[in-house]
Amino acid sequence: MTPFGARLRALRADRQVTLAQLAAQLQVTPAYLSALEHGRRGRPSAGLVHQVCEFFGLIWDDAEELARLAKLSHPRVTVNTAGLLPEQTALANRLAQTIHTLSPETVAAMHALLDATAPLPKPRLRRRANSRL
Repeated sequence: MTPFGARLRALRADRQVTLAQLAAQLQVTPAYLSALEHGRRGRPSAGLVHQVCEFFGLIWDDAEELARLAKLSHPRVTVNTAGLLPEQTALANRLAQTIHTLSPETVAAMHALLDATAPLPKPRLRRRANSRL
């Protein structure tokens, strides 16, 4: 299951919406939505994510989170290590070979490590009301 698929399934369960009902509203097949939920299809389009947000009434942070999850939901990832260090290529290959054996705790620890080493986003400059630049 993908991150987007898990969130979509949780939204449906919380709102008691069946796969068939949601598919009809989004004008897609129930089989397509099921494949998205189970990770048998690639990440959904931005348009479909927008439709899901509208259907469930998701706005602001919830809508942004669903879009973020959609971007992280490609079930067949390719990592291009051309030009990287041999250790980086080895790590990518090792992860590809062993990811299915990692415990949820190990995966969470790896996420935390990556979060801690990721560059911080640049702060946005905000204009004050009634100010001229």
